Amino acid sequence: MAKKQKNNLKFDTDWQYDPAPESPELAKLNDSYDLFIDGKFVKPTGGKYFDTTSPSSHKTLAKVAEADKRDVAKAVTAARKAYEGTWSRLRPSERGKYLFRIARVIQERSRELAVTESLDGGKPIRESRDIDLPLVASHFFYHAGWADKLSYAFAGRKVSPLGVAGQIIPWNFPLLMAAWKIAPALATGNTVVIKPAESTPLTSLKLAEIIQEADLPPGVVNIVTGAGSTGEAIVRHPDVDKIAFTGSTEVGKLIRKTLAGTDKRLTLELGGKAANIVFEDAALDQAVEGIVNGIFFNQGHVCCAGSRLLVQESIAETLVRKLKDRMGTLVVGDPLDKNTDIGAINSKEQLKKIQGYLKVGQREGAEIFQTSCSLPKRGNWCPPTLFLNASQSHRISQEEIFGPVLAVQTFRTVDEAIDKANNTPFGLSGGVWTDKGAKAFHVSERIKAGVVWTNTFNKFDPASPFGGYKESGFGREGGRHGLEAYLNVIEAGGNR
Repeated sequence: MAKKQKNNLKFDTDWQYDPAPESPELAKLNDSYDLFIDGKFVKPTGGKYFDTTSPSSHKTLAKVAEADKRDVAKAVTAARKAYEGTWSRLRPSERGKYLFRIARVIQERSRELAVTESLDGGKPIRESRDIDLPLVASHFFYHAGWADKLSYAFAGRKVSPLGVAGQIIPWNFPLLMAAWKIAPALATGNTVVIKPAESTPLTSLKLAEIIQEADLPPGVVNIVTGAGSTGEAIVRHPDVDKIAFTGSTEVGKLIRKTLAGTDKRLTLELGGKAANIVFEDAALDQAVEGIVNGIFFNQGHVCCAGSRLLVQESIAETLVRKLKDRMGTLVVGDPLDKNTDIGAINSKEQLKKIQGYLKVGQREGAEIFQTSCSLPKRGNWCPPTLFLNASQSHRISQEEIFGPVLAVQTFRTVDEAIDKANNTPFGLSGGVWTDKGAKAFHVSERIKAGVVWTNTFNKFDPASPFGGYKESGFGREGGRHGLEAYLNVIEAGGNR
């Protein structure tokens, strides 16, 4: 029978952080938002709108247009016209100037965008402000620099854009995922029809305002909001040349099945179940910070989150004690408060899914540990959670939870650690913590994942390709590899 472990940690309660909130007024939200097609905001053909709400307060932030297949058709037509008439004919250096302009406006409006991201998505303002927004601008700056250098990126080969790219992004990094996809597509000469997640559309719509401010030619970027049917219309549209999707493995499989037999290009960045492997020679305090950063600071809302902890048996007791102590200091609450470490779960549906996994973990026999932090009465909240004594067969060790939940297992040898790390359907990311450089290289090379960090976790750079293996998808975003996903590349002999 599973036992729930009580939090007996003792902390100095004579002091507490004073609130340090950012003002929600900085977001400058409209009451409603239309679709962004052919350089203008236009009303949806069906006249339907849906509410986007704050997961931390359940307050409605704005009404957002719901696009149907007729609106998607208009967006694709605008993108095709812009591709053939303007964007693909523009000198590459001129395309780069537009991307530089977008990046600079993003920097100028970064505070507004960060507050909007935290309001709409629930993530702490520190993450939106210090991680998301700098990376968003960096991706546009980086790809702007590539726009007129593609012949150097693919020396000895001829390259040409694909045409119209259909892009579908998730709710966990709304603006960053948009930048990851839009920037390389535009730098390589393609035009875009992109759909943000229905629960976090606001920063994408603010990006539309920035695109207008940057005077990007009409139709180069089109933003259509809606639910799954809107994304399906993009995938099925016959005049879309490439689909780029970031989201769940289940939906990724459906998209691949839908495109089977067509000549559309496809890249998928899907789920993950990353393992953080901590060896006995690691710097434990540093490892604890990396573990917390990898799973708790982002509420586990990252496909590459370190949701499994593999710790060498000889140090397991010490590391778990240190981890519990650190968890006890984490602040759960208002995402706009600069003291907050863990914000709100993005939606009621996602919270229900996480709570279901908490019950599954206990039913399977793992030992649950949660901090005794107070949770706000309104909103979607989940305290940071450990599952101790998890086994490889437990669902909490095999399935993506997408919440602040960490499954802990032990190992004795290097080979056992590698085997356990690789024994999942996923292969997106991983982490290795050791003081021995040779061991770090040896283990990293044998982990079947697209990204492996050593003595750190969740570090990103637009120059580094990101993507996975197995059920974590295929294709890369970022770096030269990410450019190739939006190009026809002809070898010197004439072969693609």
